[in-house]
Amino acid sequence: MTDAQYYQWQDDDLILFCHIQPKASANEFSGQHGDRLKIRITAAATDGKANAGLIAFVAAEFGVSKQRVRLSAGSQSRQKTLRIQAPTSIPDALNKVIK
Repeated sequence: MTDAQYYQWQDDDLILFCHIQPKASANEFSGQHGDRLKIRITAAATDGKANAGLIAFVAAEFGVSKQRVRLSAGSQSRQKTLRIQAPTSIPDALNKVIK
């Protein structure tokens, strides 16, 4: 992944612009989708399960509690914006582009 446009830093917080694929075979970062980071989530997009699964996955990957990951836009859409409060680590899959 190069020329990433899917993130920005606001002080210590990391803002991720994501495209979500629910009901995937695995939770994973899977490249870029236009100007967004594509994230595959195993949960279905019903009753908020995909959003909860997304928050849990991102929190674990960035080394923060789920309370420090906020869905700031797109709760009913595949296009979402996440705010990660002071991430303690950057996942290996993204380490080369998020600095």
